[in-house]
Amino acid sequence: MSNLDNIDLQILKFLQEDALMTNKEIAARLGMTPTPIHERIKRLEKDKVIEKYTAILNKSKLGKSLVVLVDVTLKEHAAIFLEQFERDVLLLSEVVECYCISGGSDFLLKVLVKDMDEYRHFILHKLATISNIGNAQSRFVVNEIKSQTPVPIEI
Repeated sequence: MSNLDNIDLQILKFLQEDALMTNKEIAARLGMTPTPIHERIKRLEKDKVIEKYTAILNKSKLGKSLVVLVDVTLKEHAAIFLEQFERDVLLLSEVVECYCISGGSDFLLKVLVKDMDEYRHFILHKLATISNIGNAQSRFVVNEIKSQTPVPIEI
């Protein structure tokens, strides 16, 4: 982050709040003209500080209101088995996040499905087909207290 100045950080903060904010709007907030804002954003994109732009959707309105956190423990831990599990998980559309973790299990999956019937189908016909899984323990989210995508930025 040493090559990011306060203006870059403010631009990033604005874009995390509203990715549709125009260069002109950002420039007005910062007391600048749109051209240097445009150049900075292009540099931030080129340097992969900004990876992509996306829309955050309401999962309940799209029929995906059941959130399940699944702790997965593998039978074998050689690199080939870990890499194969990671490739297999990438093919599961219900899995929206996957983390390789330390502690009692190897991976933590965040799964979005419509309801318990859809989750049962996911477990039986998708997750259980991955050969190296030793144990999968499900935890069902009762209430989502905080869910955010912005990276905290201190200016």
